[in-house]
Formats: sequence, structure tokens, C-alpha cells
Amino acid sequence: MTVTPPSSVLGDTPHPDDAHAGADVVRICQDLLRIDTTNPGDDSGPGERAAAEYVAARLAEAGIEALITESAPRRASVLARVPGTASGRPALLVHGHLDTVPFDAAEWSRHPLSGELHDGCLWGRGAVDMKGAVATTLALVRSWARTGRRPRRDLVLAFLADEETTGELGSRFVAARHRDHFADCAEAIGESGGFSVPIRPQPGADGAELRLYPIALGERGTAWMQLTATGPAGHGSRAAADNAVATLVHALSRLAAHPWPTRLIPPVEALLGELERILGTTIDRDRLEAEAARLGRAGDLFAPTVRNSANPTVLQAGHKINVMPGTARALVDGRFLPGTREEYLATVAELLGPRVTREFINLEDAATGDHTGPAFAAMAAALRAEDPAGHPVPYLMSGGTDAKTFSQLGIDCYGFAPLRLDATLHYQRMFHGVDERVPVAGLGFGLRVLDRFLRAY
Repeated sequence: MTVTPPSSVLGDTPHPDDAHAGADVVRICQDLLRIDTTNPGDDSGPGERAAAEYVAARLAEAGIEALITESAPRRASVLARVPGTASGRPALLVHGHLDTVPFDAAEWSRHPLSGELHDGCLWGRGAVDMKGAVATTLALVRSWARTGRRPRRDLVLAFLADEETTGELGSRFVAARHRDHFADCAEAIGESGGFSVPIRPQPGADGAELRLYPIALGERGTAWMQLTATGPAGHGSRAAADNAVATLVHALSRLAAHPWPTRLIPPVEALLGELERILGTTIDRDRLEAEAARLGRAGDLFAPTVRNSANPTVLQAGHKINVMPGTARALVDGRFLPGTREEYLATVAELLGPRVTREFINLEDAATGDHTGPAFAAMAAALRAEDPAGHPVPYLMSGGTDAKTFSQLGIDCYGFAPLRLDATLHYQRMFHGVDERVPVAGLGFGLRVLDRFLRAY
């Protein structure tokens, strides 16, 4: 697929003409990594307030007025606006989140709150997900303030709390309480797109890498469920036809073993077509799991998004070996493709059976966008300008982000937080993983790509 970008897509000398920008993005990223914003999901964490105040202060230094808004004590988000040069065009939303998932410091090579610079990388929880991208956005708008440059469109900035759980205290809160802030936004960019995926050396290119840059057009829907089975409590030695644990385990087994059918929706089919062209291969649509394994990192981009899924993640029952519990509970992470929500929920209910009840912890529709329009073309052009050997491709995210909230406001959302990684760093595995880190050179790359895109589109 080749899409012609707008004539202005490259802009004029689209690099930050500011010697301080590279150092600024490193300093800001380090500072953010050293602020604990872990979000365990039960409001026991430190919250995002300290990080929100830091972000607002860095914006104020650039002459940008920012609003800190709290949904609950310490649960803070930051909203701001940067004027563009093209009057009358819809605004572009740039959103990111300030919270991170928890960590076990004993498992890490370097402390997750150190922000240590080692082997060319900044180490810490949130380096990839997604304080590095937040730092890139902040450094860029600060560079513009120093050089007098501006984006083409008005930029609406949102640095959010609570993305790592449901977004109830972050994106959902600001979308409801501060709806006017987003009223003129037509499109948005956020996390999980624009990162490099090294594939293999190109034939005849003296070992040069072939790199993919997936740009997310949407994401699967979310169905986080709490399942409950009940039965008579009693002594563990007695026969029990209604054992709550057994009832729940049988239901979970049916759910985990269910062969969800393959569905090729447009963004995934577009990705497969691009991979065939770029890699010079044919991908058999009838055996996609095997094809994903064959294609390695390229296959990782579509393997989770060709079908729905329901993965049991937590089991809770009983407190003593000889006491039969009256209640057993489980948590299930369910994901469904765009257009399959009702079918998915009905299938899950049938698999669980009448003796297991279901409550939704989080239920959000899937989102999907367009890969043939000018937004995707402009992002692809900005990436290719900085990496001529790179291949931007469309894809669908398997997980979820705050884009779901903003898509409900009628905003077309893309995953585009550009970052170049070397072949030793696997983007998806660093998400929520041990020894999360981001290369300093990759942050510089992201700064340049984002500058090209935002000043041109």
C-alpha cells in the first residue's frame, strides 16, 4: 500500500533548531522516571500528582498555561493547548499517561526508579510505557518556545492519570468533566505505535537492517470480568455435588480451551498485505498462528489480533485445606475484535454456564481507524524522512489505551509515539516487563519524527 502524503508533509527544515532539545528530553525523561507513579489499581499507590506538577512546571517554563485536574486525592491529570499556524483546521490531540504498573525492584538490574543512564539507555519503570513519549512531547513544545516554531494545527495536550487500570480516574474523568477541552479535536495520537521493529538484514544490502514501524489504527475491545461460583460451605471430607471451586474451574477450563475463530478485519488484512510486499513472501490466511511464528517479530504484530481471547488471570477461593468454601472467584482478561462485541459476550456467557455469574470490571468497545487517509500518510512520511530504510505499516493493538475513551468523543485515534530501538530491545516485551529501558538515541529520533509530523500535518 502506498499513500501519497499532503504536499506540505515534510515542512521546512523539519528538525528542532535547538541544541538544547536533545539534552532536555533526556533530563525530563530521567526526572519523570524518578517520580513514583505506580498504579496497583486499588488506589494504594502514590498517585500522579507529583508527576502532574512536574509536567505543568515544564510547560509553564515554555509559556504554556496548564491545568492540573484531580479526579480523586493525588490522582491528577494535566491539560494544555499549544496554538498552531493554520487557522480554521481542527485541533490534534496528543495524549499520554503518567501512571505506570508496579514493579519488584529485586528482579531488576537497576532500580526501577533510578532513571539511570547505562549502555546508552535510560532505565526505569515507564521508560517505554510511557514516560519516554511524554518527555519527547514536552521537550518538543519547549524547543518550539525557544525557537519560535509552532505546530501547524492547534495541539490539545493531555497527560493522564489511571491509564494502567480502567482510565476512570484519568481519561474518562477529563472526557466527562472537561469535555470542552477536546471539542474541536478531530484526530489524536497516543502510545503504542511508531516504534521500530527490526526484522532482518535486507538481501544484498551489506547487512543493513529492515525495520518496520507499525502505526496503530485501533485496538481490540476490553472485557475484564469477575466470575463467581457459589455452593454450600462445609467440611472438606464430605461429598459435595455443588463444590464452588470445581464449578468455577470447569467453567474456566471451557473458556480457556475455546477455539475462537479467526477474523481478518481491515487493519490486520492491510498489515498482512504490507508484510507480504515488504518481506517478499506469501502469508497463508488459513494457518496464521504458524505463519506468525515463521515471521518472528513481524508475526508478533498480528498474532494477537486475528481472533478474540479470554485469559483467566486470578483465582481466589478458600482458606484451609479441610474447609470447602462457599464462594470461588476468578478474574478474566477478555479482548474482542472490532464488530464482534455482542457475539463475544454471548459466547462467553454460554461457556460459563448458568452456575457462574459474571460482573464487568471494565467493558469498552473496540476502536478502529483508517490507514488510507492523510493522517496515516503524514505519520509514515515523517518516519521515512528520518529512517529511509524504515517501512511504516498499519496494525491493530491487542491491548488497550486511553484511545478508547477519546474515540467515544468522535475523535479518530492513532497509536503514534515514534521511537527507534536497536535489535536487542523488544518493544512489546519491555511493556510491564523487568529492566524496562529506552535508548537515548531513540528519544532523539522520536523528537525529530514528532517535530516533522506536528509541524506539517
